[in-house]
This record gives sequence, C-alpha cells and structure tokens, in this order.
Amino acid sequence: MFGVLDTLKLGAGIAAGLLLYHLYAFAIGYPSAAREARSGYVALAEKTAADAKAAEMERQRNAAAQATEEHRKRLAAAEAAEQTARDTLETEIRSYALQLSEKNRACAVTAADRQWLLRH
Repeated sequence: MFGVLDTLKLGAGIAAGLLLYHLYAFAIGYPSAAREARSGYVALAEKTAADAKAAEMERQRNAAAQATEEHRKRLAAAEAAEQTARDTLETEIRSYALQLSEKNRACAVTAADRQWLLRH
C-alpha cells in the first residue's frame, strides 16, 4: 500500500505541520497560556483595585478624624476664650458697682441692661 518513501513523506509532512503550528503558536502566544495569564491578571487587577480603594477609604477616615479633632480643639479654645471674656466682664461690672457704692451712688443697671452688656 504505502511504500517506504511515501511513509517518509507523510512523516516529514506531519513533522513540518507540527513545526509550523508551534512556530505560529509561539508567534501569537499559546491560547491556553494567554487565557490563564489573563485570568490571573484579572484577579490581580481586582485585588489591586480593592486594596487601593481600601487604602483611600482609610486615608479619608483618618483625614476626617483629624479634622474632627482639630474642630474639637478649636471649639474648646473658643469656649474657653468666651468664658474668659464673660469672667472679665463680670469682674468689670462688679468693680464698677463697687466704685459706685464707695461713692454712695446707686447703679441704675437693671437685669435687662446686664444681659444686654453680657451679650455685647
């Protein structure tokens, strides 16, 4: 049926076909290897994106906590300054009332006047 020469030609043709397939697959990349690489890349890209998102959320949380702390400190300082101003005003009012009482004069300041002074 087949002679030795025909068998050699057939073997050479198969070898040449396999060689061409491997050259082509090597040139464009093996499809299964590319598929595996892409699937690993997608998982890696998703993990990297999730890590970046978590880091950004952590940064924002820290910035918000720092801003809240700064606001709390400023509020405490403002309240302390306001209390100091009130105390100074009370002292000045008492001092003025004492000066008037030493001169036997009455202070005609009513409670409404006192509240107005405290507010302004």
